[in-house]
Amino acid sequence: MTGPSLAGVWRRRAGSADGFARYSDALKRSGLVWDKWNLDAWLKSPAALVPGNAMGFPGIAEPRTRADLVAYLEAVSTGRVTVPDRGLPNPKELDAASRVTAIRYCGDAYRVTTADRKTHTFWEFNLRFKTDGSVDGPPAGKPVLIGAGMQGDRAAVVFARPEEILTFIQRQCP
Repeated sequence: MTGPSLAGVWRRRAGSADGFARYSDALKRSGLVWDKWNLDAWLKSPAALVPGNAMGFPGIAEPRTRADLVAYLEAVSTGRVTVPDRGLPNPKELDAASRVTAIRYCGDAYRVTTADRKTHTFWEFNLRFKTDGSVDGPPAGKPVLIGAGMQGDRAAVVFARPEEILTFIQRQCP
């Protein structure tokens, strides 16, 4: 997740969601409270509403699209609409098909072997290496393979700590 869940954003002070520590100083100091006017202005142009914020999103020009999104966020935040949990799978509960045992790099491809003894080949640009050191991340030394993208050609290997990445990747051609 790039930012905090917006499910409870309504009437919350900007830059204050519990558990999210990557807010820009500009947003934290803005004093904004998320209501329909501030959300609309933010969605129109985050840079115009809060100069110096870290949002890499240029905004939504179409007023009707913004109004629909603001109405949805209000409905979710006030409990009139529920949002299904579509978060990432729990790395501690994944089966052998997702537990990584080896990663080989050759040419322009990574070959990822999982605990079910299958090897998956990814073009180097389509495989990402990520870390999750939180309590929800994988156990130390036991990275997991998580699919990404709709065509099955992209994935991420998630490690518990950054220093594990290089210990798993071996430069080895078949």
